[in-house]
Amino acid sequence: MGTELSLEHRFTEGDPAAPVLLLLHGTGGGPDDLRAVGREICPDAAVLAPAGPVSEQGMARWFRRLSEGVFDTEDVRRQAGRLADFLLAARERYGFEDRRVVAVGFSNGANIAAATVLLRPDALTEAVLFAAMDPVPDPPGHDLSGSRVLLSNGQRDPMAPLDSARRLVESLREHSAAVHEHWHEGGHQITPEGVRQARDWLTGETG
Repeated sequence: MGTELSLEHRFTEGDPAAPVLLLLHGTGGGPDDLRAVGREICPDAAVLAPAGPVSEQGMARWFRRLSEGVFDTEDVRRQAGRLADFLLAARERYGFEDRRVVAVGFSNGANIAAATVLLRPDALTEAVLFAAMDPVPDPPGHDLSGSRVLLSNGQRDPMAPLDSARRLVESLREHSAAVHEHWHEGGHQITPEGVRQARDWLTGETG
C-alpha cells in the first residue's frame, strides 16, 4: 500500500447511489467507534474509517495538543493535509471518485474534519460535526461556497466550550460555507436528536 494510504483504515462498500461516510473517531477511539452512528445517518452508505495517526499516552488522536483544549495548530494543519491526501488517494483506490463524501466526526474527529473542510476544500466539502471546537485560527481565505456543515454541540460541554464552537460556525460562514446548527442541553456527547438532525441534513430535509 502506498504512502498516500498509510493511515490504518477500513473500507466497507455500500450502495453506489448513496454517499461515502468518512468516520472520524474521538480521542482514544478507533475505526469502528462511529459505525452504528453512520448506519443510523445513512444505512446504505459506504464507510471509510481511518484511525488517528497520533498517539497521546497510548490514545489515538488526529493531531497533537499542547494541553487540554489547547491545540498544536501547526500539527492540526499538517494532519488535516495528511487526511485530505489520504481521502483523495482512497477515492481512487476504492473507485468512489465521483461519489459524495461526507465526514462524520466526534470530538477530536470532528475537529480534524472541520480543519480539513477549512483548509482542503479540494478534498472535503461536507461534514457532520459532533462536539466540535474551532481547530484553526485564521484559516486561509478559501471560497467554501460549495461546502456544507452540520454542527451538533452541547450547551453544557466542558470539553468543547460554546465560545469555541461558535467561533467555528462564524469562521465557516465567513468563508461562505452553509452551516446548520443544532444545540442540545447536554454535554460532550452524540444525542439521538443530533443523529436525526444529521440524517435529515444529509437528505436535504434540513439545513
